[in-house]
Formats: sequence, C-alpha cells, structure tokens
Amino acid sequence: MDHFLYRDGALHAEDVPVAEIAAAVGTPFYVYSTATLTRHFRLFDEALGFADHLVCYAMKSASNLAIIKVLANAGAGMDVVSGGEYLRAKAAGVPGDRIVFSGVGKTADEMRLALEGGIRQFNVESEPEMVVLDQVAQSLGMTAPITVRVNPDVDAKTHAKIATGKSENKFGIPISRAREVYAMAAKMPGLKVIGIDVHIGSQLTELAPFEAAYQKVAELTAQLRADGHEIKRLDLGGGLGIPYARSNEAPPLPTDYGALIERTVGHLGCEIEIEPGRLISGNAGIMVSKVIYVKSGEDRDFLILDGAMNDLIRPAMYDAWHDIVPVIEPAPGAEPAKYDIVGPVCESGDTFAKGRVMPAVGPDDLVAFRSAGAYGAVMSSEYNSRPLIPEVLVDGDQFAVIRPRPTYEEMIARDTLPKWLE
Repeated sequence: MDHFLYRDGALHAEDVPVAEIAAAVGTPFYVYSTATLTRHFRLFDEALGFADHLVCYAMKSASNLAIIKVLANAGAGMDVVSGGEYLRAKAAGVPGDRIVFSGVGKTADEMRLALEGGIRQFNVESEPEMVVLDQVAQSLGMTAPITVRVNPDVDAKTHAKIATGKSENKFGIPISRAREVYAMAAKMPGLKVIGIDVHIGSQLTELAPFEAAYQKVAELTAQLRADGHEIKRLDLGGGLGIPYARSNEAPPLPTDYGALIERTVGHLGCEIEIEPGRLISGNAGIMVSKVIYVKSGEDRDFLILDGAMNDLIRPAMYDAWHDIVPVIEPAPGAEPAKYDIVGPVCESGDTFAKGRVMPAVGPDDLVAFRSAGAYGAVMSSEYNSRPLIPEVLVDGDQFAVIRPRPTYEEMIARDTLPKWLE
C-alpha cells in the first residue's frame, strides 16, 4: 500500500496534488510519503513482536537525511555500508548503538570512525577484514562487537545483480567454514563475537529461500554454542520484495516473513535484527517527469521525457519495470496509446519502457513513475551534465524540498582548473 492516490482525477501525494509540487519545484523530481515510510516500518516492527528485536533500515535504498529522520523517530535502527552512510545516520540523530555496519570492503578509517562514534556491531565479511578490525580496535583500546556474515549458498531466485547468498557471490564467508572463522575471531582480543549475520539478496518475492537460509543459521547457532561461542543476536538481513507492477501478484507480507522467522529461529532465544530497505522506501516514493515531445518513428511512437537514466537508472541497469501513469487521469473512454518511453540522454539505454500501453499523453503533461523510492535518487548521477533532481517529502497536506536541484553554476563550480590551465 502507498499514499499516492487519485482524487478528482488528479494524483496526490498524501493530501498534496502532485501537480502543485511540480509547479513549485519543476520537473523531474522525487517525492516521498511520510505516511508510507512509517506504515511500512511499523509492519516489520510488529511482525517481530515475538522477540527482542531491532528493525534496521537499509539506508542504501534511500538515504536522504529527512527519510532517515522519519524512520529514526519511528524507532528504526540503521544498516549502513560506508563511512558516508554512517555519518548521515549520525547527522539525522541516530545513536551509535542503533547503527549496524555492513559491507564487504570496510576500510580501517571507516572502522575507526564507527568505533569512535559508537556502533551496535560490525557485520564482518572475511578473515582479512577481521584482522584489520582487530588491529584498529586494539589501537583504540576498544573491543569491536561483531557478527560474521555467512554465505549459505542459497539461490534467492532474484536478479543476478542483486543476489548475494550463493557461493559465487562476493559476500560473506562460506557457511561450511564458519566454525573455523569463529574460532579465529575468539582468539582476537580486539573483537567480541555476539552473533551471526546472513543476507541472501534483494527483491525476493517468495519465502522459500529465506526459510532455507534461516534453517542453516539455526543449525549453525547450535554448533557455535556447542563450541563455546556466545550467540545472542541473529542479523537476518533484508531483501523482501515489492510489487513493481500493479498487475503482479503481491509478494509475501511482513507478517508472513515475521512468522517464518519465528518458526525457523524463534526457539533460539536470540535478539533478532532485520535490514529491510526496498519494502520500506520503494512504494514510499515516486519520480515525476514531464513530457517534452511525442515523436513518431517508423514503426513506433516515442514518449520523450525530461527525466532520464541518470535520474532513475534501474530500468537501464536491471531491465526493471516501473508503472508509469499520467498525473491527471484521462477522460472516461479515452483511447490508450503505445509508446517507447525514453529520456533525453545520449544513450540508447536511456529507455524506461518499450511498447508500453498507457493513457495517451502530450507535451507538457506530467507522468509519475510508481515505486521509485528505493534505489532511485541514491543511484542518480550528473551524466550529460544534468543536475541531480530535487527530492521532496510530504507529510499530510504539507511538503518540503529535502534536496534542492543545484544550479548549473553550482554544478560546474565543483570542478577546478590546474594552475597551468588558468
């Protein structure tokens, strides 16, 4: 469910007409719904009510400070994967004991930053990382709390570029070597083992892969406890998917996911952490763009928008689907049209959809890309010297720009000339 609905033929973001936002900030832009963000977080929080738990929002999906603040105020922890994300979480007021640091390539500087600023745990991904973290922690006279990310070799049945739990993926250590690695960690004075971490991929639309992975985690927990390790926390990752096409069968609900967690690991008495991102932010945001031209080709019509692949790269990168709808509903009985929907960037890959049937639109009409809140603005760029587009947050009948569009002058001024070219 989201809070982007038509009223009197006009698409609204909660109680604000989308066209009103477009008139104020220009197109293209992203707009997020506070009500959707908080609702989706609470669904996860309630689903884990059977155990001590923390829902850590995966900031990589959408990391604007305002979004982080909304979720932190609702009680979320944060899952970060870089020093920059860690500092964003801190800037939004998230205390260190509610921040989990994931990622396969943490640097010594990032480890030091998090240890000095406060951290709930590091999800360690390899023995070399473990060695460096031990050295950094000892140099600071501190002990780093860790889980070890295990790779359970489970097929997540998702896009190859967002699968993370198979043996050929770069993430985690093979679960077959877990006991050896935990024994190594136990001998390092700068580390304190507190649990196990697993994350098998993103945009999963069925529960069976989660069940297979979590059963392996339950078995490993028993083995590690028998070896003398204190396993009191299970970080089960994220990855539950969303329905990008309204015609799709809906993926499992957070309540189903929570029941699966209780069934597979609930008997272990561990604190549970999960790291959802897409299901919290995905349907909480849309991208709004304006039609520049409707161009007739030899065998197709092109809808040319002012939004481009640098603003929303998912279709170009993953062949991802987004429902694209007019901001103003067509008159009853209006004939649909078929378009290749493209942007103005000089790449054939700057294509959002091919042969898409939708209500006919014309120049200056507004269209909205649904379910664009996750991996949209965070993956955008200034390719073709196009400024990053604004982000807007709506709360009821009010809205605010939470990232302004830079001017061309501001964008160009970030470059500097060496003295010999001045």
